[in-house]
Amino acid sequence: MTRSCLAIVLAAGDSTRMKSSRSKVLHPVAGKPMIAHVIDALQAAGIAEVALVLGRDADQVEKAAARPGLSLASFIQTERLGTAHAVLAARDAIAKGYDDVLVVYGDTPLITEAPLTSARSGLQDGNDVVVIGFETADPTGYGRLLVENGALVAIREHKDATEAERAITLCNGGLMAIDGRKALDLLGRIGNSNAKSEYYLTDIVEVARAAGGRASVVVAPEAELTGCNTRAELAYIEKLWQERRRREFMLAGVSMIAPETVFLSHDTVLAPDVLIEPNVVFGPGVTVEADAIIHAFSHLEGAHVGPGATVGPYARLRPGAHLGADAKVGNFCEVKKAEIGEGAKINHLTYIGDATIGARTNIGAGTITCNYDGVNKHETHIGADAFIGSNSALVAPVTIGDRALVASGSVITDDVPAEALAFGRARQTVKPGRAVELKARYQAAKANRKGSKD
Repeated sequence: MTRSCLAIVLAAGDSTRMKSSRSKVLHPVAGKPMIAHVIDALQAAGIAEVALVLGRDADQVEKAAARPGLSLASFIQTERLGTAHAVLAARDAIAKGYDDVLVVYGDTPLITEAPLTSARSGLQDGNDVVVIGFETADPTGYGRLLVENGALVAIREHKDATEAERAITLCNGGLMAIDGRKALDLLGRIGNSNAKSEYYLTDIVEVARAAGGRASVVVAPEAELTGCNTRAELAYIEKLWQERRRREFMLAGVSMIAPETVFLSHDTVLAPDVLIEPNVVFGPGVTVEADAIIHAFSHLEGAHVGPGATVGPYARLRPGAHLGADAKVGNFCEVKKAEIGEGAKINHLTYIGDATIGARTNIGAGTITCNYDGVNKHETHIGADAFIGSNSALVAPVTIGDRALVASGSVITDDVPAEALAFGRARQTVKPGRAVELKARYQAAKANRKGSKD
């Protein structure tokens, strides 16, 4: 679309009903602030000029909204005199003379570019105002959109609607597009002759028609216009977002055995033919390549899982974990800031941190890389085709060469050359008959303790 556009994002709410110490629009959905979702939808619709109307936490909200290629201007709403008054806080931006002005809300993180683009197309077709509405089975509490002969004639609040109007299921979503050449004039004509003495943006429809203009409606899915005022509504929005994203992944070729138990981040990347078992959580920054399997009850964050690799069950991948093709991280294992080579196996009850593990190397159960000395982190490097016996502690910094073998139960503090065998444990001593003697001694001590208590 060649028309210029300014998007005004209303984000000055106080979080009163959220019972929160921070701005409502900073609360995350899928790990990203609500307002960032809204900004992403605006950019997807090709809009590069945004005016933020802010209140509390203005600096933090502005930071959350910032994007490369986006021009942001911020305006503080010092008084709360209604939605039209809030829009006019950005008067200086509107006055620059855009073809289109979009009014959106910072607490509608499910909005997509489609209705925004449709609303602008309505302006291009000659309307002065285009309201984004939705159909709902239960319209109770919503403003109704009154349409006659295809034109929007008014927005009627529920409390003011007649019985016939309350039967209407086409409702106001709050978002709208306004002819930028007329926006300041139309907004300036909105009065405050109501019980609260506030300036309501919804009155702009009748104001535009009274001035000889036209208004229309574009319909969006109800879920996209879901706003957030309470923690319960935030949880509902998260649910809707997760459902939508899971469906997108499954339609793109990802298998989820119990999708309702899988939780995704805003930036999760899953390739076709990935299999996700139940009760898996993806934190930010995870990529999983084709044919990988994420077994049940695993948690991944900041990790890259290579093609054909397997994770879990009950595994944790922390930031910096990078699994090569066909690598395996098994049950009750944790990997952090480590490169796991192609075909390497870390099967059971193991911690690998600040390390590189070579291709096809096997890490035995109970092995840990001792990477922290209380002040600094140190690295462990293990070559290809090595074998680390169970219950070994590798004290970093340390290097273990290709095809080396570390005996079970070893504490390794020095480098191990390629193809060497390393023992880092005390020599075993056997004392024949001593077990019977010790057992008798222990039983006698126990009897004496019991007798003293009696």
